[in-house]
Amino acid sequence: MNIEIINTAFSIPDEAYVDQRVPKKMLLEQDIPTSADKRHIREGVDEIRWIAALKPNNIGIPEYKDDLRNYSEISILTMKLRQIAKHSRLVELTHRMIPYPLVLISIHGKQASLSLAHKRWSQNEAGKVVVDRVHCIGFDDFDISEETTVTFLNSLAISKQPSTSLFSVYQGWLDCIAALEAARITGQFTLPISGKRSKELQKALDEYAELQKNINTLQVQAEKEKQLNRRLDLNLKIKQLQAELADNKDRIGGNKTKGEEPKANY
Repeated sequence: MNIEIINTAFSIPDEAYVDQRVPKKMLLEQDIPTSADKRHIREGVDEIRWIAALKPNNIGIPEYKDDLRNYSEISILTMKLRQIAKHSRLVELTHRMIPYPLVLISIHGKQASLSLAHKRWSQNEAGKVVVDRVHCIGFDDFDISEETTVTFLNSLAISKQPSTSLFSVYQGWLDCIAALEAARITGQFTLPISGKRSKELQKALDEYAELQKNINTLQVQAEKEKQLNRRLDLNLKIKQLQAELADNKDRIGGNKTKGEEPKANY
């Protein structure tokens, strides 16, 4: 999947386009934590382009400001990475270095990714912006033909997002990412119908990822374990976690809430 496919899905108005190359020098002049991070930028980034700047006057949606956040503009950037690039670290660094809420579309080899991260004012340093968390979803060349990916791309248009403010637009895109993550587990792409459901879905997705990670770790341990009793104990723990995983999958699909007993079938 290439950058243009994802970029086109947003249906950006002509008035919002910028389409300017961003020199790596501008990134290197930012407050970057370590010399290793600077090396990652120099050696891993091939090209960055500023595609669009979404503002109230070019998309007709109000800005959002409160004591925590300032969403007066949303930037859309594309980033092409070299094969040796540390993808996840460069995505995180880019979100941290761009002061505006950022939609980042990146290409690394044959894989594309879309990442977003809410931002807020730092409580400790005046004028500094803090990234809450980077949400990143990846695609490879095979994903473009999958029904869930097509549905996801069709959900990204600006006109389809909540239009209360630029903050609600940005949260709408985060909900689209969460819905695709859920669809890759359940097979169904369903957008959260409320802010409460959005938080429940994200929590369930986080717990699913943690459970899957723990299961994988135990399975590796069980394969290497030579003592029969110990292996049986590990397999029992795996089955318990797999039961939790199945329950979590139901919550991701919206079929139950945490702690709810399964409904009996008569």
